[in-house]
Amino acid sequence: MRALDRDILRLAVPALGALAAEPLFLLADTAMVGHLGPEALGSLAIASTILQTVLGLMIFLAYATTPRVARRLGAGDTPGAIGAGFDGIWLALITSGVLLVIGLPLIDTAIGWFDPTPEVAAGASAYLTISWWGLPFMLTVVAATGLLRGLQDTRTPLYVAAGGFLSNIGLNALFIYGLDMGVAGSALGTLIAHLGMCAIYLVIAVRAARRTGASLRPDWAGVIRAARTSGWLLVRNGSLRAAMILLIVLATGLGTVQLAAIQVIQTMFNALALVLDSLAIAGQALIGLELGHRRRERVAAINRRLIQWGIGFGVVVGVLLAAASPVLGAVFTGDPEVAALIGTLALILAAGMPIAGYVFTLDGVLMGAEDARYLALAQFGALLGYAVLLLLVFTQWSTVHVLWACFGIGFVAFRAISLGWRVRNDGWIRRAESRS
Repeated sequence: MRALDRDILRLAVPALGALAAEPLFLLADTAMVGHLGPEALGSLAIASTILQTVLGLMIFLAYATTPRVARRLGAGDTPGAIGAGFDGIWLALITSGVLLVIGLPLIDTAIGWFDPTPEVAAGASAYLTISWWGLPFMLTVVAATGLLRGLQDTRTPLYVAAGGFLSNIGLNALFIYGLDMGVAGSALGTLIAHLGMCAIYLVIAVRAARRTGASLRPDWAGVIRAARTSGWLLVRNGSLRAAMILLIVLATGLGTVQLAAIQVIQTMFNALALVLDSLAIAGQALIGLELGHRRRERVAAINRRLIQWGIGFGVVVGVLLAAASPVLGAVFTGDPEVAALIGTLALILAAGMPIAGYVFTLDGVLMGAEDARYLALAQFGALLGYAVLLLLVFTQWSTVHVLWACFGIGFVAFRAISLGWRVRNDGWIRRAESRS
């Protein structure tokens, strides 16, 4: 058991820092933009929801790559493992090109769906237009991270993420305050930080390929296979983002103050979820590796231990969050009404953290087993359950606290039920072995 814990921590602890990079970027944006006023926070809420929806949908570039790389590594095919990683990188570049062509002309239309005030809409458009040009860098970072995780290396992504986060803070301070660019300056600082991270990852990946003799050219059969197998994860991620969009749309209807508070608390949820997801990354890498070795008992042991870690981790995070709730609002905004709402919403968020720890851990376990179809169907089922919950509860008590509880506890609980059912026996392991 101690050896297993060491393996989990060896991957999970560095992954914690790397996973936190993107939400930390957004937290830094939120904290700096928050002091510009509620309208600026509202702009960031809408723009970041759209951008994070795209990034959330595209996270399959890492989550589909990691288990494929790990399984080939476990089977002793290191050049093939790196080649599978480059399939993901090429897919990221192709996907980002398509998104640029299709997405740029539709930015203002997408913002209009939220029906914001003119001031909020103008800020959201400025932020999103600049950020959209950074998608190739962001998606390449996602895919290259999946390659390194599959190779059982979570330390390098930690170092790259830390450098990116620190540079992002400095750049944002310069552009937002020094050059008085406001919300647009926040987007520009984040874009430049991602550009630097992308360049570092590409240098690392190319050197690894040359060292092992792996080809840098796209294997179009592999790229197509990666796209096909990622389809179910796209459905899964789409269901999650649909739930979050519904949250923001309903919050927008409650008012600017409520929308600003939900933006902060949703950002905190995303950050904490990815903190908990560090265990899921360990699960993806370890389970993919052990399936490559075809060690079924080891796979089952990893799953059991990760569940224990996930729930325990969620309890600790929830307690710390509840303790900090009285002062959290002042960190993100100078508006007393928004700050008060953030404090009470943080308590609801804290209550859901143990369930979230269980859910995100099982997500990683089943991704490691490449059980993408079930993950997609389970997530879609949770979305339907969340919609029914909103219909039954939020329509009767239309407050921001009820709205957040429906998402932060209700939606997460629906996911916990469906994923727990899947791992109730070893059938998921046998199905994973048959995919080899």
